Amino acid sequence: MKVIGINGSPNEKGGTFHSLTQVCNALEKDGVATEILHIGKHTFHGCKHCGQCFKNKDRKCVLDDDFNTLATKIYEADGIIIGSPVHFAGMSGVLKTFLDRLFYVSTANGNLFYQKVGAAVTSVRRSGGVTTVDSMNHYLQYSGMMMAASNYWNVVHGNGGDQVLRDTEGMQIMSVLGEQMAWMLRIRKEGNPPAPQKKVYMNFIRD
Repeated sequence: MKVIGINGSPNEKGGTFHSLTQVCNALEKDGVATEILHIGKHTFHGCKHCGQCFKNKDRKCVLDDDFNTLATKIYEADGIIIGSPVHFAGMSGVLKTFLDRLFYVSTANGNLFYQKVGAAVTSVRRSGGVTTVDSMNHYLQYSGMMMAASNYWNVVHGNGGDQVLRDTEGMQIMSVLGEQMAWMLRIRKEGNPPAPQKKVYMNFIRD
C-alpha cells in the first residue's frame, strides 16, 4: 500500500511539508509506503474544459506542462493527503489549479479516487486553517473517498517550519491522522466494498 502526500506550498520545506511528513511517518510505522510530491514549485495552466480527457480516457490532460507526470503517481496510490498553506483563508492558487485538473481527469476516467483513502492538512500562522481544510475536503468527498480524521481539526500552527514543529498538539493531530489512515487502508484492502454505480447526471434546467 502507498500514500502520496501533495505539498501545495511554494515553500518546499515549510510548515506544510512538516505536517505531511508527520502524517507520513505514522503511516510508515504501520507499514504503508509514502511519498511527498512538491506541487507548489510548478506552474500549471488552469483547466480549459476542453473535454479531451473524456474523449481520450487515457488518464491524461492534453495541456502541455508537468501535470501528467505528477498525476500518474497520484492515481496509482491507495491514498492521498492534500496539504496546503493558508492563502487568504483558502488553499494556495497553484494547488487549486492542480486539483481542479487532477479530479476532472479522474472523473473523465471513471473516478480514479473512488473508495481510496484521503485526508487534507494545512499549516497556518494564525487563522483560516479550518476553511482551508474544508475546501480541500470537497475534492475528497466529491470523489467518494474514505475520508480519514484525527482527534481535532487537521491544522498545525506556526510561522514557518521550526515553529510548526513546536506545535505539540498539531503534531499529535498529524500522527493520529496517519494512524487512522493506515487503519482505513487495511479495512479497504481486506473489506468487501459495494460495487460503484454508474453516475447519474441531471440538469436542473431542461429544454
